[in-house]
Amino acid sequence: MAVARKIKTLLTVNILVFVGIILFSVYCRLQDRSEELVQIVRSADRRVRSRHAKVGALVDREAILQRLDHLEEVVYNQLNGLAKPIGLVEGPGGLGQGGVAATLRDDSQETEGKFEEYGYNAQLSDRISLDRSIPDYRPKKCRQMSYSQDLPQVSVVFIFVNEALSVILRSVHSVVNHTPSQLLKEVILVDDNSDNVELKFNLDQYVNKRYPGLVKIVRNSRREGLIRARLQGWKAATAPVVGFFDAHVEFNTGWAEPALTRIREDRRRIILPAIDNIKYSTFEVQQYANAAHGYNWGLWCMYIIPPQDWLDRGDESAPIRCHAAVSSETRELGGVAAVSSGGT
Repeated sequence: MAVARKIKTLLTVNILVFVGIILFSVYCRLQDRSEELVQIVRSADRRVRSRHAKVGALVDREAILQRLDHLEEVVYNQLNGLAKPIGLVEGPGGLGQGGVAATLRDDSQETEGKFEEYGYNAQLSDRISLDRSIPDYRPKKCRQMSYSQDLPQVSVVFIFVNEALSVILRSVHSVVNHTPSQLLKEVILVDDNSDNVELKFNLDQYVNKRYPGLVKIVRNSRREGLIRARLQGWKAATAPVVGFFDAHVEFNTGWAEPALTRIREDRRRIILPAIDNIKYSTFEVQQYANAAHGYNWGLWCMYIIPPQDWLDRGDESAPIRCHAAVSSETRELGGVAAVSSGGT
């Protein structure tokens, strides 16, 4: 009986040991298999990440290339620009920079011909940058003034007929460069039936590419004259304030804010800014003294000494009451501008 029990116990122990060995073997195999699966998963994950990285790199590369293309276009437009194919100049520097007098060495027959055609040195204008700087002649107090951020927008209307293309585009560049973008709603060019071919295709091409959506061109099918042409510009304008200007002017820093502030105070006001002069022969910017505007009996625009009460105030930043209604004449190239409310 005792022997049988020992044999039974030994068999049980052997079986347990055998089963343990089998279980241990299975466990080891499962561990090996698990590690293999982990390696497979990790390898697959690396392949996926690598693939995503390659896709991401391609996307980044495409984005970088697009940005470089855009940058190249910007640099080209700034250094060579859309102006170069039509024989004009963009960017800072060059002749007439800072509003100083400029001259050309070659006084050709073409120069004399353009002088007679336009009444100013158009040949020289073509050599002066559309983005040239001009001196800031504002009184010190005007430069120190601050204005509300909540001013109305303005539509700037230029009227022209057979002007030199460079003079028109310099007017456009100037107003865009010196007007806060949130205030300038649009620029409207009204062509009063020019017959100059240069003012058709070249002008359209340039403004559509240089200022898409900002500059509009209105063309009259027949010569309407200054006032009716301005009315066409008024109809096309969408801003609450409309400014009328000759198409041979150059704007300075801070021109818009004081005018729009005065109109915001009373929308019935018509504002005429201080006007300096652009010399017709050299394009030198010449400072004019503060003055009121008026007309003589020949309806020529004239500058009038400010009234005594304004002089007594001793404040050059104060507005001068002007008895001229809407001034539209020019003195050499210094266009007198009127800014009026766009309400009904």
